[in-house]
Amino acid sequence: MARFAGHDWQGVVEPLLGDDENGGTRWRTRVTLHVDKEGRVGPYAARSHRVIETETLPLAHGDIEELAPLGQRLAGSGRIELVAPAELDTRMRTILDGAHGRKPAVVTEVVNGREYRVDEDGFWQVHRLAAETLSNAVADALDPALVDAEAVNLDLYGGVGLLAAAFAQEAGPGAFIETVESNAAATGHATSNLAEWRGASAVTARVDQYLANLERDATHLDRDGIRRGSVILDPPRSGAGKDVIDRLAGFGPAQLVYVACDPVALARDTGLLLGHGYKLDWMRAYDLFPNTHHFETVARFVRA
Repeated sequence: MARFAGHDWQGVVEPLLGDDENGGTRWRTRVTLHVDKEGRVGPYAARSHRVIETETLPLAHGDIEELAPLGQRLAGSGRIELVAPAELDTRMRTILDGAHGRKPAVVTEVVNGREYRVDEDGFWQVHRLAAETLSNAVADALDPALVDAEAVNLDLYGGVGLLAAAFAQEAGPGAFIETVESNAAATGHATSNLAEWRGASAVTARVDQYLANLERDATHLDRDGIRRGSVILDPPRSGAGKDVIDRLAGFGPAQLVYVACDPVALARDTGLLLGHGYKLDWMRAYDLFPNTHHFETVARFVRA
């Protein structure tokens, strides 16, 4: 943050409930193991495709470790996907020699009492408390004075609508929020997950293309609505990037809440936003990946 954004952050990376007591273990609810040509099962070694046989998976949910065929020799090579969703027993899919044992099912995850449909092999936060933590963090980051339920509010890289729901719960039953996601299956689930809000919608599109189209087609009233609106963005590890940040800043939304899984990408995008006249006035970081160097950051930007 200091190098790329000129911002001297004095906060700490916060642990999630129970992780310190558990030594940062038993938090992963999604694990992919690999099977090599000799049928050996295990994770890949760092920066390679070499399978490391292991008898334990200390970071994984205990049920995943119990179900995984550790120490076995399988007939064929491929991968094994294990998921411990909120509402079902732990599930395993074996994909060997290109043959799928079964099609991925739709599972239900629960966050703060709300249910979210997501494909078994679709994106969902892997830490058992991550979805709840980020949902609450986004709600905390939103400045209530800048939340306008009737404005053009956007959830970019929205997945199945988790963070759009966090905004809508803060904005109220009449909230307008449009979530944008390039994965059509996730967008379909977002439509269902956000159905209780009549003003919610889900669009299947790449974020950069969506913003380019919005820039081209927006009327004066649209632009006013975006300027009064809130934007949540949870981009991939590479960050939102200059094109997306430039277009967003050109619309000038009242606040942007940025969820980042890479601090370097966040810092680069922060520098771009500061150059467009925004200021960073709220930021917290969470250790969603204990015993790794990764962590998640949530930051709020407002017009200076």
